[in-house]
Amino acid sequence: MMARRPLIAGNWKMNGLKADGVALAEAVARKVKAGPAPADVLICPPATLVDRVAQTVAGSGVAVGGQDCHAVQSGAHTGDVAAAMLKDLGASHVILGHSERRTNHGETNATVRAKAEAAHAAGLVVVVCLGETEAERDAGRTISVVESQFKESLPSGTNADNTVIAYEPVWAIGTGRTPTNAEVAEVHAALRASAAKVLGAAVADRLRILYGGSMKPSNARELLAIKDVDGGLIGGASLKVDDFWAIVEASR
Repeated sequence: MMARRPLIAGNWKMNGLKADGVALAEAVARKVKAGPAPADVLICPPATLVDRVAQTVAGSGVAVGGQDCHAVQSGAHTGDVAAAMLKDLGASHVILGHSERRTNHGETNATVRAKAEAAHAAGLVVVVCLGETEAERDAGRTISVVESQFKESLPSGTNADNTVIAYEPVWAIGTGRTPTNAEVAEVHAALRASAAKVLGAAVADRLRILYGGSMKPSNARELLAIKDVDGGLIGGASLKVDDFWAIVEASR
């Protein structure tokens, strides 16, 4: 098995005005430049801030991503943002299939797959989110749900260079609850096995699988130490530079 460099990705969600976003981005960039950082660092601001944040962190080693994109590159889609537009603003990544998109906007695996195809075509790395609801976990369906999401959400041409997977149990996001270490390990191992079946063993060995359910400084080290956990998709803790950087440091 090859060593996979950790990725710590901050999902700012719908937070931050221009001054806030620039200040936070500057603070993260200073941390990375003072490095060397033990992980790759990605920050994903709201679409309104992608341009300014990308300009702010340029040359620092911090990557910038969007939080969603449309499945087509242009057209009559009021309020939507195309993958090529994100790329044009300086983004290198985009989060797709986040549980909040799946829940609040009715996105399906097929929707996520179409968006991923568009993002790949635009030259973006996609961070595809997978995860079960509390009802699905209670029914003992966690593994079958995430395996189906994996198979149905990824387009042809998926590889370890253009795709990152993020496992985010829906019931743990923003609640302060987390699965046990054994439960996290079980799901990540199942996703690695799914990757080997769908993408081949060589790709599966290089594919980064992040954990994304209420990771914070107090639990990051133990979560990041779990086999097959290659980093974190961080929500609330990414809005405070000290908390975010504590998680980056926990990946050492």
